[in-house]
Amino acid sequence: MIAFLVITFAVCLLLYRYQQRMAKAAKIAAHFAHPKPVPVLGNALLFANKGAPEIFRTVLDLHKQYGQDLVTYGLFGDFQLHISSPEAIERVLLSKVTKKNYIYGYVEPWLGSGLLLSFGEKWFQRRKIITPTFHFKILEQFLEVFNAETDRLVRKLEQHLDGEEFDMYGYITLHALDSICETSMGISINALDNPDNAYVQAIKDFGGIVIERTFSALRAFPLLYFLHPFYWRQRKLIKTMHDFTNSVIKAKRQAFKEKLTNGNSDSIAKPSEDDGIYGMKKRMTFLDLLMNESSLSDSDIREEVDTFMFEGHDTTTSGMFFSLMLLAMHQDVQQRLYDEIREVLGENARSTTLTNGTLQEMKYLDMVIKEALRIYPSVPIIGRELLEDVEINGCQVPRGTAMVVILYSVHRNSKVFPDPERFDPERFSDDQLSKRGPYDYIPFSMGARNCIGQKYALLEMKVTLVKLLAWYRFLPGKSTDSIRIQGDFVLRPSGNMALRIEKRC
Repeated sequence: MIAFLVITFAVCLLLYRYQQRMAKAAKIAAHFAHPKPVPVLGNALLFANKGAPEIFRTVLDLHKQYGQDLVTYGLFGDFQLHISSPEAIERVLLSKVTKKNYIYGYVEPWLGSGLLLSFGEKWFQRRKIITPTFHFKILEQFLEVFNAETDRLVRKLEQHLDGEEFDMYGYITLHALDSICETSMGISINALDNPDNAYVQAIKDFGGIVIERTFSALRAFPLLYFLHPFYWRQRKLIKTMHDFTNSVIKAKRQAFKEKLTNGNSDSIAKPSEDDGIYGMKKRMTFLDLLMNESSLSDSDIREEVDTFMFEGHDTTTSGMFFSLMLLAMHQDVQQRLYDEIREVLGENARSTTLTNGTLQEMKYLDMVIKEALRIYPSVPIIGRELLEDVEINGCQVPRGTAMVVILYSVHRNSKVFPDPERFDPERFSDDQLSKRGPYDYIPFSMGARNCIGQKYALLEMKVTLVKLLAWYRFLPGKSTDSIRIQGDFVLRPSGNMALRIEKRC
C-alpha cells in the first residue's frame, strides 16, 4: 500500500511538472511559429533514429519552414527557443546576465567550471585573468609554433602528391592538436606522427560521447546518466585527459621550484632554454601565464588549460578544413589567393617564416577566411540560458529559458547575403562591410561572452593556409561533388570529404 502511494505521488508530481512546463512553453510559443508537439514526446519524433548529420539538417529545415525564430518541444514539456534573426540574437547576446545552456554541462566533467562554463562573478574574474594571455605580443610568440607545425604538416602530406584522394580532415585535426599542445602547455605530443597517443584519442572519443548524450532519450534525466552505455567509457577518458594535464602542471611547478631554490627569481615569469620537462620550450605558453596568477590553484589552472584545448583545436580544425575544401572546389579563388601569396612573399614563399606583418599584407587571404567562416562557421550553434527576462518578438521570454542561436542560419540570410550558398570572398571587401549590421555575421559570437581566442584561431588558420598553398594546389576528391556537413559543438564534414594535392611548380 505504501509503495502504491509513493508511486502514485511520483506520477502525479511528474504530471504536474509536465503541465507547468507545457503551459510555460505554450505562452511563449504563441509568439513564434513552431512544429506541433505530440503529448509527452513533444517534437522528439522529428529527431528519432537520426544520426548527427540528419539531426543538424532537421534543425536547419525547421528554420526554413517556420522562420528565423521558433520554439521546439522536447520530452516531458522540455522546450527551447531557437533564434537566427539579428534582432533576437542582439537581445540575447547583449543581455547582461546569461550563461551557457544545459548542453554545455555535458563537457563539465572534463572542463570543470572554467571560463567556458562559469557565469557571474567567477566568469568575470576568470575572463579578466585570461584576457591578457591573448595579447598580440603573446600571439606573436605563438607564430613560431604555427610556422614550425605547418612545416611538419607540409612534409607529412608529401606522400599524397599526385596520388589518390585522402582524408585531409584527419591531418588537420592532428596538426591543430600539435599546435595547441605546444602553445597551451609547451608540450610536444607529435600527434601527426603518433595519432594513437592516448591523450589524442581521449579528446577525439570524448567529443563523440557528448554528441550521443545530447540526442539521447534520457537527456531530460541527468541523474540517470549512469544508465547510458557510454557512461563508464567517459569516466576513463576524462581520467586520461586529467592525468595528462595534471602531470604537466606538476612537472612545471617542480621545475619552477627548483629554479627558485637555485636563486633564479625570474624563472616563473621567464622560463629558461633548458626547460626540458615534457619538451617545454623557452617561449611563454598559456600554462606559464596562468601559473603567474597566484589566485589560481592547480585545479583552476587545469580547468582553463583543458578549456583552451577543447575550444581551440576542433574549431580551428573546422575552419582550416572547410577553407581548403572551398578553395579546392573554386580553383579561380585558390589561384587568386596563391598569386597574392607570391606577390607578398616573393620567390621564397615556401621557406619564408611568416610574421604578423606579412600576414596583414594579405588582404584577400583575410576575405577568403571570413567568407569560409560565413558559409561554414566553425561553431554552427551556440546555447544560452537566460538569467533575466528578455523581450523577443513582442514576448517577455522568462529567465531560465534555454536559447539556441543558429549561427549557420544567421550567415545564410538571403536579405543580407544574396545567393548565400555561393562562395564569394568579395562579400568582405571594404565597400561591402558597411552594408551589414553587427549581428549579420558573428562567427565568433558577440557580446561579453564572445570567443576570447578568435585572434589566436585566425592567426593559426592564416599561417596554415599560406604555407600549404605555397607548396600544394588542392583539388577535390574524385568522389566529391558537394560539401556534406554535420553539426555538434563544431561543424564537421560528413561522409567522404577527401582531397587531392599537386605540387606547385
